[in-house]
Amino acid sequence: MEDQLTRKVIGAAIEVHKELGPGLLESVYRKCLVYELKALRMKVDEEVMLPVFYKGNKLGSSFRMDIVVENKLILELKTVEKILPVHKAQILSYLKMSNKPQGLLINFNVPILKQGIKRFVN
Repeated sequence: MEDQLTRKVIGAAIEVHKELGPGLLESVYRKCLVYELKALRMKVDEEVMLPVFYKGNKLGSSFRMDIVVENKLILELKTVEKILPVHKAQILSYLKMSNKPQGLLINFNVPILKQGIKRFVN
């Protein structure tokens, strides 16, 4: 079931990339991807706040996950020249802190989107 969800999301991301190409702001890709996912009748939440807990205490700060699909799949979008270890660490932290099963790190700043997608499992 989750592989099917991931495939649909990747297909939607490829559609956005085909239409827009690389070189735009992350916020543009986010809005367009949300549009595509909603057209597929998926439950989509944007900029989901993720509170920070430390030693059982909720701190005043929080993180913002770009997109959460079907309350299962975290999408972390980037428009960078190269995915760095810090980007991978970011999505791994989001998965751990939110207890979601899967995540996709999607860099839209590539010639072929398949080259910019990394999958992570919690």
